[in-house]
Amino acid sequence: MTEEAASKLIPKVDGWSLVNEGGTLKLKRSWKVKSFTKGLELFQLVSDIAESEGHHPDLHLVGWNNVTIEIWTHAVGGLTENDFILAAKMNVLDLQHLLRKKKDG
Repeated sequence: MTEEAASKLIPKVDGWSLVNEGGTLKLKRSWKVKSFTKGLELFQLVSDIAESEGHHPDLHLVGWNNVTIEIWTHAVGGLTENDFILAAKMNVLDLQHLLRKKKDG
């Protein structure tokens, strides 16, 4: 998939960014979770979808509460429509109980 084609699809997956890392297009999204174990719970929810789809994103848990997920198709070295489908399926997960609440003011 070209960057132009990906740019047309990215608005359909709210919260995800289109990134180009060394010529490899990826979808990327980050969250702040309440705790390390809540990050692992988030990964479990994502892994259930990923496993059922046979499509496995890169999962990162850094600094105990910073979660980042990158989706791309390793076999083609970039993005396919299936990457956007997986991102859309992740977007319908209820993650609110895992996420840190934003502080007002």
